[in-house]
Amino acid sequence: MAVKIYKPTSPSRRHTSVLTSYDITTSKPHKQLIVSGKNMAGRNNQGKITVRHQGGGNKKKVRIIDYKMDKFDIPATVATIEYDPNRNCRIALLNYADGEKRYIIASADLKVGEKLLSSQKLIELKVGNTMPLEFVPAGMFVYNVEITPGKGGQLARSAGNSIYLMGIDGGNAQLKLPSGEVRFVSDKCLATIGSVSNADYKNIRWGKAGRMRHRGIRPTVRGKAMNPVDHPHGGGEGSNPIGLKNPKTPWGKPALGVKTRKRGKKSDAMIISRRNAKKRNK
Repeated sequence: MAVKIYKPTSPSRRHTSVLTSYDITTSKPHKQLIVSGKNMAGRNNQGKITVRHQGGGNKKKVRIIDYKMDKFDIPATVATIEYDPNRNCRIALLNYADGEKRYIIASADLKVGEKLLSSQKLIELKVGNTMPLEFVPAGMFVYNVEITPGKGGQLARSAGNSIYLMGIDGGNAQLKLPSGEVRFVSDKCLATIGSVSNADYKNIRWGKAGRMRHRGIRPTVRGKAMNPVDHPHGGGEGSNPIGLKNPKTPWGKPALGVKTRKRGKKSDAMIISRRNAKKRNK
């Protein structure tokens, strides 16, 4: 994967870069594994905006991804590597020996024709193979890791992400997440060896507002540029500061650096250190 930069034929082109697509082997998704998606534009089931700055964008079909990887001990062959408009990594179409086809999150450097396997026992430690964490040696990188056994992968699914397996103790695997958080999960949880594909995604320069609108991201206006009636930061003359002790959301709640995690959550006992590297209180 590489970033392509164009000649600066216009002001926006000068600051724009795109990813090359040489790793994509087909532009036609498997029809039986796509469904129509609905653009909610940040609205809930009552039609109220709960996430701002979303809406519009190009229409896209949703690919059905297999996060559970529960076709155990049936070998699969990588048929295609494809682009998915709903995520920043590549996906791979697997042809299983029994005739079924499924999409998975592609690992880095995955090639068409490779053989992959998912199992609940010890199998070959090959990039792309899936097995419980209890069989993965300490020091290896994994992705698409389950939090609850059988629920499907929930951790490390974005482009370039991977989780470092620090060790296994007392039926729990100690993981270091991409955010820096260190936590335990059950060693019965499935994980895929390797790291997620398309690591260069973070190096894209979007270049102009139009490309963000194509992604469904609408403009964001600074609170201090508004009137007091519209935002707690509003008012003031020129470039004056917000005039408050702490930053606020548009609804007056503290923002920027405030902890939002619910206190007394059951999974607190599984977290060794948070992403800010502070030890949890015991």
